[in-house]
Amino acid sequence: MDFTDTYFRRFRMEIELPKARLEDSELPDGYRWCPWELTTVERHAVAKYHSFRSEMDARVFPCLGDFEGCRKLMQDISKQRNFLPSATWLITWDGTGNEDAVDCGTIQAIKPSGIMGAIQNVGITPKHRGMGLGRALVNKCLIGFRDAGAKRAYLEVTADNEHAINLYRSIGFRLTRTLYKPSHHVEAPSY
Repeated sequence: MDFTDTYFRRFRMEIELPKARLEDSELPDGYRWCPWELTTVERHAVAKYHSFRSEMDARVFPCLGDFEGCRKLMQDISKQRNFLPSATWLITWDGTGNEDAVDCGTIQAIKPSGIMGAIQNVGITPKHRGMGLGRALVNKCLIGFRDAGAKRAYLEVTADNEHAINLYRSIGFRLTRTLYKPSHHVEAPSY
């Protein structure tokens, strides 16, 4: 077997929170907010896995394409000393009441410094995309950062994810840096 490196271009995008017009979005009918609790680690992992398993980000970060990887990632994020529970959310679909509730959106937040917030893994499951849930999650997270005293926030996004980049720009994020993330692939031997 041969190991090859592939590089994925990613953008770091930042927003100035005092200048941002942040709206605590009302969710569409059938959806509700679920705040962070220690008991929601598993639920975040499930929503994260279903959001990313078939996406390019699962190639960039293989843990996102594996449920156990998502579980470990959620445990690692939530155990960081700078984890910010007040900016970490799930969105749950309750439907019409005739079906089981499903967690369909997830976002996590850390605050690496007194003035900076870092958004981790904005994920919406495929069936629930196109309804404004991603925008609602990001705004809710940014409000949490602002309320915690952060002046700026950032996130990273794969450069090929035009839909997400356009969403972040429409909220007020600006591109500040281009990064290259190596992804190690194993190539099967050719015979």
